Amino acid sequence: MLPVPSLRHPGPFAFVVLVVACGTPAATPAPTLVPAEAGALRPPSAFDVLPDRAARSRALFTEVSRVLFNPRCANCHPDGDAPTQRDALERHDPPVLRGEHDQGIPGLMCGSCHQDTNATLARVPGAPKWELAPRAMAWQRHSKHQVCEQIKDGNRNGHRSLDAITDHVAHDPLVGWGWHPGADRLPAPGTQAEAGALVAAWVATGAECPAEDGVPGGSR
Repeated sequence: MLPVPSLRHPGPFAFVVLVVACGTPAATPAPTLVPAEAGALRPPSAFDVLPDRAARSRALFTEVSRVLFNPRCANCHPDGDAPTQRDALERHDPPVLRGEHDQGIPGLMCGSCHQDTNATLARVPGAPKWELAPRAMAWQRHSKHQVCEQIKDGNRNGHRSLDAITDHVAHDPLVGWGWHPGADRLPAPGTQAEAGALVAAWVATGAECPAEDGVPGGSR
């Protein structure tokens, strides 16, 4: 029979209980984001679980980058003087160049084929003011960190303030084409209004940029 420990002589069993009772408290689990669904954007409120404001801002931009690096957007933000097309970012057919004002060259201007709306039968995409983004706003083969810094830099973003950037994403008709591409093209995730709300939340939390990971987006 095992001896019964007394208060004066607690014995080894009481010592084990004491060690367990005084052990290190369980660590609080780190907050986790709900995974994004394919074709959808998480709302700004989904990032409220991140208590650190800077971390929340970086996470918001990472969510926005799912739109920026989507082929519907990246095709017109090439790292060069020619647009790309389709989901694999293929060279534009017919071969065209950006030209002096990012709208093509004489005889092959963007507006020669791309009208203000999608041409259903011809399968040619269209939206008002169809043109390439400036060279300084190339996103293909750039990382999330690099694109974030570009967007914030007034010397590269068309001298826009962050509020103007928010309005551009939320309301510009050419940007909006990314969610209404016509034919059998897959749209950008979410909606234009949702993307605009994410950009607004990113700005409101300090417009922090993700760390440089060296991984290019929009480079497929």
